[in-house]
Amino acid sequence: MGRTAVMPYELSEELVRDVPSTPSDVVQPSADVGMVIRQREPVNFEYPFQQPDTFLTPSSLFYIRSHFKAPALEKDSYALSVDGAVSTPLSFRYEDLRGMPSKTLVATLECAGNSRIFLVPQVEGAQWQLGAVGNAEWTGVPLRHLLEKAGLFDDATEIVFEGADRGTPKEKPIPPEPISYARSLLRAKALSPEVLVAYQMNGQVLPQDHGYPVRLIVPGHYGMASVKWLTRIHAMCETFQGYWQTSDYAYWRHVDGKPVRLPLSEMAIKSQIARPSTYEVVPGGRPYRIFGACWCGDAEVKEIEISTDGGASWEPAEFLDAPLRFAWRRFQLTWQVPEQSGRYELMARARDSNGQKQPEQHDPDFGTYVINHPFAIEVFVDASKTDSGASPVR
Repeated sequence: MGRTAVMPYELSEELVRDVPSTPSDVVQPSADVGMVIRQREPVNFEYPFQQPDTFLTPSSLFYIRSHFKAPALEKDSYALSVDGAVSTPLSFRYEDLRGMPSKTLVATLECAGNSRIFLVPQVEGAQWQLGAVGNAEWTGVPLRHLLEKAGLFDDATEIVFEGADRGTPKEKPIPPEPISYARSLLRAKALSPEVLVAYQMNGQVLPQDHGYPVRLIVPGHYGMASVKWLTRIHAMCETFQGYWQTSDYAYWRHVDGKPVRLPLSEMAIKSQIARPSTYEVVPGGRPYRIFGACWCGDAEVKEIEISTDGGASWEPAEFLDAPLRFAWRRFQLTWQVPEQSGRYELMARARDSNGQKQPEQHDPDFGTYVINHPFAIEVFVDASKTDSGASPVR
């Protein structure tokens, strides 16, 4: 295979700018809050989505999705094996990876079950609201560089990634013995230049809960593809049938008239309103800055619209960020709040550069995953309320 020089990725100041200052007459809540705890053991914490005030999500607020207890790995004894359908099985130390040509890029990761709490009736699984998503800068070695070094066979069709975290899943069907977390990528995606074996997040060493010392980053795919605590890369010439590829993180599709189980992969187009938050009380008769973010998989978000009447009418919102493949785009719209008190439903919908738009309803074939239809953020207008008590954006 030929090799392509890896060029360093530079993030422009335009892309990392803070949210613009809001006029003093526009109601704008702002609060310093911590992570939302969904589960303590294993750690499953949600990002406070009402706070995406910067393009990059701080590492301390980036959502954490773990299936088992985080393993305690040390960089000095760390080893990453590359084996299977390769001509030369290899093992890389942490310092080996740090010494190779690196690439830095920005990518949004979203848990496939994000927004599950909006499904009616309520379903099983972690009750993520809006914050199982984040946008960060990742640095590492392009995966294809390691596969080229090992001599990936021409007939290798899938690459399996195995983490050091291990245990027994709770979701049925339960495996007969403890297993490691493992997912695979098709050959074409695995060799794409954006897929990284990463060792830094937002310019710093990976935090333990985000995969220290090394993890996979698969831009454009749901977060379960970005295997944490990565210890093994295994090339295969057949289809991988692991638990998290078939039993979990999978969906139904009809092929030749028959239901077939397929693994989740590329993120669907989606938008979320961050502010106002659900059930927030806003003063009537004043402007309010609606704010949020939208993202998609292997395309760019091109259009964003907001409805303040439950979907009866829509108007374009303004993007705060330039389009960047694999990264979210924040948006805003100044809403002239009605003077009449009552309950109002706010919704957002987006379209990407491939013409894909958010569906009107959740697709039941996805089960409890891919919740990307426009769901209502309910707020209450209080005509007697003259001061929200909220501080402007800093």
